[in-house]
Amino acid sequence: MYVTCLDLEGVLVPEIWIAFSEASGIPELRRTTRDEPDYDKLMKWRLGILKEHGLGLREIQQTIEKIDPMDGAKEFLDELRSLSQVIIISDTFTQFAAPLMKKLGMPTIFCNTLEVDPNGEITGYKMRCEKSKLTTVKALQSMGFETIAGGDSFNDLGMIQASKYGFLFRSTEKIKSDYPELPAFEEYSDLMKFLKECLAK
Repeated sequence: MYVTCLDLEGVLVPEIWIAFSEASGIPELRRTTRDEPDYDKLMKWRLGILKEHGLGLREIQQTIEKIDPMDGAKEFLDELRSLSQVIIISDTFTQFAAPLMKKLGMPTIFCNTLEVDPNGEITGYKMRCEKSKLTTVKALQSMGFETIAGGDSFNDLGMIQASKYGFLFRSTEKIKSDYPELPAFEEYSDLMKFLKECLAK
């Protein structure tokens, strides 16, 4: 039995930090896991910028409320969920993901948690587990599942490479050129065709 594991941001919804960068007028916050492979380094840098500008969870959540899934994402996900068990495995946080999951039809998501003080300042974060995407895929495999995995960023590569079938979706030219062995897709229709072929094997 297959479980399809998908990244969230850049695959099904726009990048939250890029949207907040635009809303807040802070260009430095555009940096994502497409640019920085070290997630801990990236998050500490982000939290430093938020503290410097006096911004907290409330301001980010106000931006997230205005974010809609990418065109065709919910329809793609609905069709995929009719063919396969699907888990979204993301390095985002429960406090960010909740409104987006409602717009996607409440799929299963495994993600992390922010530490927030009573004033709404984000003081830290708690990872669900180390190397959460790869660890989750390996755990599913240890329970007898075959996995199919895809994403767009450096932090997706572990679960993609560890799965029976893996793919990139709307990734960067650098990642695609560095990993030419991975099928790369730009449109949901092409990706769905690939996934149906994988699921039929």
